Amino acid sequence: MKKILLIEDEVSIREELAVLLKNAGYEPVPVTDWEDVLGQMRSSCADLILLDINLPGLNGEALLQEFRRENSTPVIMLTSRTSEIDEVLSMSYGADDFVTKPYNPTILLLRISAVLKRSAGKTSSTQTYHDAQVSTVKGSISRNGCEQILTKNEMIIFQLLLDRQGEIVTRDDLMTALWDNDEFVNDNALSVNISRLRSKLADLGLEDAIETRKKQGYVLK
Repeated sequence: MKKILLIEDEVSIREELAVLLKNAGYEPVPVTDWEDVLGQMRSSCADLILLDINLPGLNGEALLQEFRRENSTPVIMLTSRTSEIDEVLSMSYGADDFVTKPYNPTILLLRISAVLKRSAGKTSSTQTYHDAQVSTVKGSISRNGCEQILTKNEMIIFQLLLDRQGEIVTRDDLMTALWDNDEFVNDNALSVNISRLRSKLADLGLEDAIETRKKQGYVLK
């Protein structure tokens, strides 16, 4: 049974999440003592952590950043914030996913399952693309001392292109990859994500990394 450390200060939400997780076959371990949350994260031996951003006298993003210095346990951030900046910050600090409240219980369970599956199959937290370093934990690409943080969707797209570097990846392939990770993305949103990804790669000096093959798809060169 997978153990999930539940760090949520709102009692009603915490109890609701504990019941949801237990009924789904997980072992929820709720945190109720806010004196040493980081210590509890380090000693929990959890398979996954659900971490709220807003905690009593604490900042979940800062906790995550400190936790990531020594631990690679999957972390899903929970927040009532909806700004893309908060998602980018959370992912840059090493979050594996970012879920906003109020959440759909079914979707949350799907995301937990997806993160656990990715974590189990992850053989390395870093990869290389030419002379750039790709961090799957931080969701970032670094080159010549510069770093670009990718959103979750951008990372999913880039990862698929990287896994199939030199091959044509169709838009349908990309849409399927996003759906498999519980993301709803329409055709227009996919174009926006690819455009943003290209811009971030260009900022690293990789202007022509992604080639468009008309009516076929994309190729990471």
